[in-house]
Amino acid sequence: MSESSLPLTVTAAGRPAPGQRAAGGLLRSLAPLLTEWLPRQRWFAGKGRPISGFSLVSATELLPCAHAGSDAGATPGLLHLLVRARQPAPPHEPGDGTGTGSGTDGSPDADCYQLLVGVRPVLPPEFAPASLGTPTDGPLRGRALYDALHDPRLTGLLLERLRSPGRLGPLRFVTAPGAAAVPSGLRPRVLDAEQSNSSVVYGSAYILKLFRRVDPGLNPDLELPLALARGGCARVPAPTAWFEAAAGPDGDAPDGPAAEGPGLTLGVLQPYLPGSGDGWQLAQRALAGRRDFTAAARGLGRATAEVHATLADTLPTAPLRGPELERLAAGMAARLEVAARAVPALRPYRPGLRNAFAAVAGLARLGQARRVQRVHGDLHLGQALCGAGGDEWTLIDFEGEPARPLHERRLPQPVVRDVAGMLRSFDYAACQQGTGERWTRDWAAANRAAYCAGYADVAGTDPRDDARLLRAFETDKAVYEVLYEARHRPAWLPIPLSAVRRLAAAGD
Repeated sequence: MSESSLPLTVTAAGRPAPGQRAAGGLLRSLAPLLTEWLPRQRWFAGKGRPISGFSLVSATELLPCAHAGSDAGATPGLLHLLVRARQPAPPHEPGDGTGTGSGTDGSPDADCYQLLVGVRPVLPPEFAPASLGTPTDGPLRGRALYDALHDPRLTGLLLERLRSPGRLGPLRFVTAPGAAAVPSGLRPRVLDAEQSNSSVVYGSAYILKLFRRVDPGLNPDLELPLALARGGCARVPAPTAWFEAAAGPDGDAPDGPAAEGPGLTLGVLQPYLPGSGDGWQLAQRALAGRRDFTAAARGLGRATAEVHATLADTLPTAPLRGPELERLAAGMAARLEVAARAVPALRPYRPGLRNAFAAVAGLARLGQARRVQRVHGDLHLGQALCGAGGDEWTLIDFEGEPARPLHERRLPQPVVRDVAGMLRSFDYAACQQGTGERWTRDWAAANRAAYCAGYADVAGTDPRDDARLLRAFETDKAVYEVLYEARHRPAWLPIPLSAVRRLAAAGD
């Protein structure tokens, strides 16, 4: 492994640790452990590609760690790391056509990961599944290292840091203006259902979402809920606190969320909604019992429209004119070709699918334009929570598709992108109960219609009226799903392929 190029290493007191040599020694001692441990994590984005090296962006002791040669007591240490993992670049996959590219921020072949590492002289048995291993050299030689999110004592410390705003080296802990005080002593528990990030619930009051792969810039999962809170929208839990890191060598964090600067959003604390069920679970239960779901779907459409309206009021919007529409269509067509090369089953449907994208380019030739604004970016039934009463929806997880670069996820989009994602989600839910069965197809069609009608109740216009753009976004989403399922869940591939057949026939 290569020598670290460490911008900043600090101790618990916020002072720089002595020398780059110590930082390089830490990285060299951790590299063999991380090479084995990182690819096994669900949130690691570079699966299937070898790790060629690491660089250390920052290392901060949140709780002092007992170093090699020191007297080690029973108190665990907590080390916060930002580590960049270098890998061969993946095959190029075109962006969404509304931006300037699809590469990652920073080095195109290195992703930056946030790690919280517990340090103990001996690892208790209950933390064995979270073990990273024991370094054989370096400043933590002989200490047992593990994922600290599985240690309630250490996740409790994170909450205490968020309760007391301030700075620790490159890390900055912030409380939202006007937020209620967070009580101390809330019992933490880590959730095991996350895919691209990690979450810790405190008591039944708060949930802390920790971003594992981080990019410079303001994460939409903080930016958009803050904007919705300013606009008075109650459909999204308002952030209570968050923490971030400066990416610059001086360790200075900005005075506010670093929307355009080098800061990295690391975690967001929001109210937890106990007793809520997510839309996917509720839809599956309705399907299993062959129960009507259209009232809930219509309410979800209204909730989506309310969120879109507030985002349009609080954040900039822009016109999407001819050249932008043509780029949008070209990006969709290019993604189709990438997917078809990887998934032969998609190839027979390319002509009909291309017609859907060509229809969007045709809007440009007719001189038409659309409005774009900030949207959810990855909306589906699993991103919506419904209270025990069954009639109040809340939207969550506004970071967009985590595989896309951050600058792409922050681009304004047509609102029908979110609508198309939810329509595809109704299809997915129905197909889980039986691909090709008439009653499941009827269930999906009824709930797709109810969702759009609910959206129109609030927005005043039905998204189905923009049929060309809606069909193009739904087609683009189905193509993405085909590629994803072929790579990760081959048994699920018939679900998006059934949509591809329908959409290709509609485009012929």
